[in-house]
Amino acid sequence: MSRPPRKKPIKPSINHKPASGALFDPAVFLATAAPGREISTHSKKDIIFAQGGDADAVFYIKKGKVKVAVVSKDGKEAVVALLGPDEFVGEGCLIGQPKRLATASAMTECETMRVAKTEIQRLLQQEPAFSQMFVVHVLARNARVEEDLVDQLFNSTEKRLARLLLLLANFGKAGRTEPILAKISQETLAEMIGTTRSRVSHFMNKFRKMGFINYNGHLEVHNSLVGVLLADQPRAVSASKE
Repeated sequence: MSRPPRKKPIKPSINHKPASGALFDPAVFLATAAPGREISTHSKKDIIFAQGGDADAVFYIKKGKVKVAVVSKDGKEAVVALLGPDEFVGEGCLIGQPKRLATASAMTECETMRVAKTEIQRLLQQEPAFSQMFVVHVLARNARVEEDLVDQLFNSTEKRLARLLLLLANFGKAGRTEPILAKISQETLAEMIGTTRSRVSHFMNKFRKMGFINYNGHLEVHNSLVGVLLADQPRAVSASKE
């Protein structure tokens, strides 16, 4: 049984509306608690929201890693996303979903901000700076979903695993990979790329022997792993002739 998230008390002096004439700052908004939004801390494996629960808020991940998974009627779990800092989760409530379609749980110690559905709808209508930031997030998430679909349809298991490991290590965000702090089981990796644990184990051992990854308390992914993705890349179709 996971423990309930620890909520930080709301300070009465904090006003969620900027002073008259002041510019709205999304970073300040997402850093302070006030009516309509609350900051909570979550221990590893704590449930942030559960599949089938009321979809009445959007969560902003301030710190840590969050797993989003769907459980079928026969109890089989499928991991659909692993999210990190500065990402939102639970946006389905904004398009009329009355119930949660998935469960979001903490993979590490996490800190999130829960923004009530009515409050985030107000922001999207009245605050262009927040609206622009949120649209960028939604478009980036949509692009990720499309890339995942292409990955599943056309890439080999080896390439799918390499891409997932690079994404988990934030490859490309700061010019280098980062240690994967959350302990992610091979079963979870297999669920995310649509294969078996034995296949994941085979390629993980291969990547380690080739120096692409190593274990030193945490899984470390090296930039050289991108070579697996670039190998034998199909040429883009062009209307012009060479």
